[in-house]
Amino acid sequence: MKYYLIAGEASGDLHASNLMRGLRAQDPGCDLRFWGGDAMAAVGGTQVRHYRETAVMGPKEVLGKARQILGRLSFCKQDLLAWKPDAVILVDYPGFNLRIARFAHRQGFKVFWYIAPKVWAHRAWRVKNLRRDVDVLYSIFPFELDWFRAHGLEPRYFGNPLVDSIAQTEFRPVGEGKMIALLAGSRAFELKFLMPRFVALERQLNADPRLADYRLVVACAPSLELATYRQYLPEGSRIELIPGRTRDILHQADAAVISSGTASLEAALLGTPQVVCYGADAVSFTLARLTVKVPYISLANLTLDRPIFRELLQDQASPGHIKEELERLLLDGACRAQLAADYQELKNRLGGTGASERAAQDIYHETARI
Repeated sequence: MKYYLIAGEASGDLHASNLMRGLRAQDPGCDLRFWGGDAMAAVGGTQVRHYRETAVMGPKEVLGKARQILGRLSFCKQDLLAWKPDAVILVDYPGFNLRIARFAHRQGFKVFWYIAPKVWAHRAWRVKNLRRDVDVLYSIFPFELDWFRAHGLEPRYFGNPLVDSIAQTEFRPVGEGKMIALLAGSRAFELKFLMPRFVALERQLNADPRLADYRLVVACAPSLELATYRQYLPEGSRIELIPGRTRDILHQADAAVISSGTASLEAALLGTPQVVCYGADAVSFTLARLTVKVPYISLANLTLDRPIFRELLQDQASPGHIKEELERLLLDGACRAQLAADYQELKNRLGGTGASERAAQDIYHETARI
């Protein structure tokens, strides 16, 4: 059978690649055509576009690239019509994929949505589009299920694919010595918020003999040029910039300071003590507080419904507060032991390995029924 997949960012590329392997195991002769990244390309098939060509972040960038986005949507629709897949599999990326779901549904294609969009956090009105245009919705967090059911959907849950991905990882060392991982995010506004704080944090750590010998390593997002990070570093800074090694860095780090996102959940599954920091300009942050309707911003805290690690938001994410939390994470044995226990509970809640294979099997059987 023919499967057309669309992933628009690094985390979607990662999860879609495991799903593709599962589809190949179920349907060895299948054809795979996709919008995605290097992880999906490594599985094989025909890559239509790389997500680096299509990713846009924030309303300003969307407005500035409106013509390009419309062009990509039009191209994708024509490509679907020409290729005529047996199944369209949309992986997160709701801004683009909701529009494709509506088109594909109207054209009579079977539409699967893998990794349900986080409409429970904001833009809840989008749930009506999911009800109308998606044949099967796959959730990867157990706390989402009741919310979707209350809104007229019956999602399917087979576990979290990140558990699979981490289990498959072959870790490589990233230098030597004690390490603090710094993850500033992958969006320009995230770097603008966190990188200056990391520089100020470096000065405070240098002045503390208990922490001065820890390496400070920024795990750079592969979608951004190193120069984007380097512009924030003063001459003589000992902060290291390492691209494309986020998981290796998190695995080796003694603690991590992380902009909220998939990386925070990765750190939790890897057992890395962490503090999450997030902020933006005053107007954007105020709007987010008004529209985001969840008690925590971190997926691990949401899954366990309690703050197993600190979230420092906006003004709370000062270099002084970050340093205080790092002291606790690195030097307080009781804190580390409690966090390790919480991380194990999180792993149990998210299920074991095989989530991607189970979802792929379900997609295969649903497609074969057409």
